[in-house]
Amino acid sequence: MDNTETSVISGTLYVVATPIGNRDDITLRALKVLSNVDLIAAEDTRHTGNFLSFHNIKKSLISYHEYNEEKRTPDLIARLNAGASVALVTNAGTPLLSDPGFRLVKEAVAAGINIVPVPGVSAAIAALSISGLPTDSFIFIGFCPRKKQKRLDLLSEINKEKRTIVFYESPKRIIRFLEEVLDVMGERYCVLTRELTKIYEEIIRGTQAEILYILKQRPEIKGEITMLISGYKEKDDYSYDILVKELTESIYEQKTPLPVLSKEKAKKFGLSRKQVYEEALRIKKEVKE
Repeated sequence: MDNTETSVISGTLYVVATPIGNRDDITLRALKVLSNVDLIAAEDTRHTGNFLSFHNIKKSLISYHEYNEEKRTPDLIARLNAGASVALVTNAGTPLLSDPGFRLVKEAVAAGINIVPVPGVSAAIAALSISGLPTDSFIFIGFCPRKKQKRLDLLSEINKEKRTIVFYESPKRIIRFLEEVLDVMGERYCVLTRELTKIYEEIIRGTQAEILYILKQRPEIKGEITMLISGYKEKDDYSYDILVKELTESIYEQKTPLPVLSKEKAKKFGLSRKQVYEEALRIKKEVKE
């Protein structure tokens, strides 16, 4: 049975999804909740203030983001315990999904506070819905670590993941990220979505190399990016035998340096350069013996 109750409940924390671009992508229920709660905890009060103004909502706002959540959480928990109703929102999409809010929800659970989800837009789900990649099961990574080695370790860890993999990435780092994914995970079919629901919405499909070619032609890349990568598929033994045969022949001929040879074969067989390079080193060692 549908619950169409629209009044807010005192002492309740509402986790409210907001648009990722188009301001009309907001549910009627979310607007009613935002209009009636006592307080809205927002990632950016100016951004949320403009959004509320667009929908003719006037409401008290308090900032709640990754730099002040440790300090603000006890205050919000105290307000909730005192009977205030609070809505948690971020700048775009569903709170906690690569956005602030985990600490507040965790503490609210521990305090026995009533928590109500007000579902709506999520960039990850929006991208998945139009990707053409399997959606029955997927893995959401969000943003990769900023430090290179931690990032490469993560990519190596999920290299054999068979489910569709969903990432968020900055436009400033997307080229480097695609190059690393190609190097570690081998050639995969990918879908890059940029500026979803906005005026300059874009969807690019292809391998990492094909998407890289398109992006490198541009003087600048802008906008929020959601990157989807197809899951790992086992290579058949026949293809692997051919790879070993071709590597062995090339190493015997000694015409192509191993790094160049590995790059060429990795692209041809859809494997990671690292994997092919290690195989080439093994073969070279056997040849010398």
